Amino acid sequence: MEKANNVSRGRWKLLAVLAVCAAPLIASYFTYYVIKPKGGATNYGALIDPRQYPIPAMTSTTLDGKPARLEDYKGKWIMLKVGPSDCQQTCQDQLFAMRQLRTMQGKEMNRIERVWLITDNEPLETMLLRVNDGTRMLRAPADVVEKWLPLENGVADNAADHVYLIDPLGNLMMRFPKGAVSSDVDKVKRVHKDIAKLLKASAIG
Repeated sequence: MEKANNVSRGRWKLLAVLAVCAAPLIASYFTYYVIKPKGGATNYGALIDPRQYPIPAMTSTTLDGKPARLEDYKGKWIMLKVGPSDCQQTCQDQLFAMRQLRTMQGKEMNRIERVWLITDNEPLETMLLRVNDGTRMLRAPADVVEKWLPLENGVADNAADHVYLIDPLGNLMMRFPKGAVSSDVDKVKRVHKDIAKLLKASAIG
């Protein structure tokens, strides 16, 4: 009986520790999405219930074939894009805008990682690698990635059309509209505003 009580107390202590760790992020979500700013301002990106979209288990590697996981970047905010290695202009614009968005956060920029999940095994152009130095590039299975990432309801698009945001606990929590992370300066400014507010509201990551 005493052993059972000790086990029970241990579980409650573990739950308490987990609650304390998660509290800052929960508070930031509450501040950002429930306590709306005055004047009717709303977020640009679409909120995703983070409980429904944790990073899935998948076999991924670095470009040189070494095992690597998206989970390795937990603890930071992750700007995520996905798509094939054939990176045409729209893809290049996304990568450039992601670099700019991180830089625009100023002293908070180190809280953000940029990750590109490449959904095939074709080689990348050398120039693309050079201009995107600092972007984490992982090869990941297309079927797992596509099943994981939610799209816009009623809109014929694919995951490569969007840039997603993952919170420091490793949960998908925001999807930016198609064309938002692009060469359109006004749209990029709106994305920047969303990210800046989240960083300000969050005590972790």
